[in-house]
Amino acid sequence: MAVKEAKGLRVNYLIIFLSGLVLLISAILVFLLIVKNIYGNYELREILPTKENLKFLSSEKRAKVGILYSKYTENMLNPGSTWLKDNVDTWKQKIKDAKLDYDVISDQTIELGEHFDYKLIVLPGSKSLSDKEIMQLKRYVENGGSIFVTGGPATYSDEGKWRGWDFFKEVFGMNFNREIKPEEYYKVHTLRGDLPITAQIPTGYALKVATWDRPIYAEVVEPRTTQVSFWYDFRREAGLVREEIQKSAGISYGTYGKGRFVWYGFEINSVIGVQKDYIFFERLFNNSVNWLIYQPTAFVKDWPAQYDAALVLVPTIKDQPGNIYNLTTILNKSKTPVTYFIDPTVAIKNPGFVKSLTKNGELGAIIDLGYIESPQDTVNKLFSKEVQFSTFKFVTDTLSKISGKSVKAIMPLNGYYDDNTLQAMASQNYEFLVTDSLTDRSVPEIRVRNNKPIMIITKTARDDYEVVRNYGLVNTNFQRYTYEEDVDRILFEGGLYVFKVHTDYQLQPQYSSVISDILKYAVNKKMWITSLKELQAWWMKRQGVEVRYETRSKRRIAVEFTNPRNEKIDELVIQVNLNKKVTNVEVSSDIINTKIPKYKLSSEGQTIYFYLEKMEAHESRSLLVDFDNVEN
Repeated sequence: MAVKEAKGLRVNYLIIFLSGLVLLISAILVFLLIVKNIYGNYELREILPTKENLKFLSSEKRAKVGILYSKYTENMLNPGSTWLKDNVDTWKQKIKDAKLDYDVISDQTIELGEHFDYKLIVLPGSKSLSDKEIMQLKRYVENGGSIFVTGGPATYSDEGKWRGWDFFKEVFGMNFNREIKPEEYYKVHTLRGDLPITAQIPTGYALKVATWDRPIYAEVVEPRTTQVSFWYDFRREAGLVREEIQKSAGISYGTYGKGRFVWYGFEINSVIGVQKDYIFFERLFNNSVNWLIYQPTAFVKDWPAQYDAALVLVPTIKDQPGNIYNLTTILNKSKTPVTYFIDPTVAIKNPGFVKSLTKNGELGAIIDLGYIESPQDTVNKLFSKEVQFSTFKFVTDTLSKISGKSVKAIMPLNGYYDDNTLQAMASQNYEFLVTDSLTDRSVPEIRVRNNKPIMIITKTARDDYEVVRNYGLVNTNFQRYTYEEDVDRILFEGGLYVFKVHTDYQLQPQYSSVISDILKYAVNKKMWITSLKELQAWWMKRQGVEVRYETRSKRRIAVEFTNPRNEKIDELVIQVNLNKKVTNVEVSSDIINTKIPKYKLSSEGQTIYFYLEKMEAHESRSLLVDFDNVEN
């Protein structure tokens, strides 16, 4: 009897192959989907394991910085000088802090053309360069490289002979003006706001720069170059403001060919001051690097969308109080909001006068807090804490009783204040301090005492005591021109113009028309004419928003807006500087139900404006910004 052979399971190799192929394709699609979700749009050639991509992912030459140690420059220094070494050491630390790799390179590296793989070349105090270096550096920038330069580069040859400023003018689009002689220990250096490299630095911030290295005044002469700062100090220096600002640039950035540059007219070791000065300078430095290597920066715009700067009118009433009516006539026509600052002794003598003022404005107090000889002598020179507290209580009670309204603003009689002043203000619920003290910025500052925010508004422009009394300008045309100069300066900075006038000077009947002219001039220049209350409301919500950003890929950045306050905010503009030309911008979120704000790409294609109509208390919005690069 024949035995049948048992049949086993038959293997279908075609089905196994096809199933495996389906799984492989599915895995690839899932991988590509994950990559797209994290990095945004990409081209397949960018993620393939090619030699170029592997080289980019390795540490070799990836986003690397070349820091020039110029022996030609060192040979010009006195024997034993460590000036260049100290500068290069500081640059090494700064670049390291910016989380970038670097190599210290030699003059010969550039002469031989071995520097083209670096993303950024730093020339610290490199005043002596050879003709070959100049040629190679110009080729490098023309072809898309970036350079970060200090001082007067290439003004001497490799043999230490004077060459002049031709390289400086050609590459940076600027004219040398003069060097600052070390007659003063330091020089104030004012930064503009609303620029990619001054992001998240207070507008009008005054850096202190030591003069031992002879910082440089320069003038921008080509539109491809942007002036970032100026040396001119309106507080202490004479001259025509517009011209002096134009001729005293100390920082600039711009393009040359396909490449970019940032120029500081001082060595980075020259920045001096207290802790916040170094914090803001580090921010300036990192912003500069980000712009040079095409990485983003971002900030909340200082003023409402349609304005480039702001103006607050500050009338003060002491002598000749009746002249205030010359202003009220102007204000009734222009509907300009105002807070009147009045001497309490004047208020006591003229109670009916005070009540009439409160019908169309707020009331502030001029308070005598003592007198000091100079800003350096503030410690223990003003009235004691006890005297200041009692003075505030007396003034508050007096003005509130006469006017029938609460008083929220004070102005120190002699301009100075101390921490006792802020504590006394908090105890009496004051919200504004308007002072003639010099400041380090041209925008308000918020200080908190006893959990109460106090807005400090310091002097940002010349008042009529200077224009009329000190300068002796009795011709209204000259008065008008002088105020307009300061309006233009504040517009250039992007700050707050504090227009302070007195009843015994600019408010005299023969001069008061100038005030109306200046208000019209400011409006035509896109200045926001505002009150202390409106300014406070705006500034508190503007200060409350936090902005974070991160580069995900060549075509995507992640941006996060947060409102940590207990109140909702509205009508803010956040400026995200991509620092490169892009197109086809799309904004989305990887978090469900995230509200996408309105946004607009600027005409030059490098900046995105986000318009936040409303953010609830403690709300965060995480956004993904995708785009196509115009030039890779």
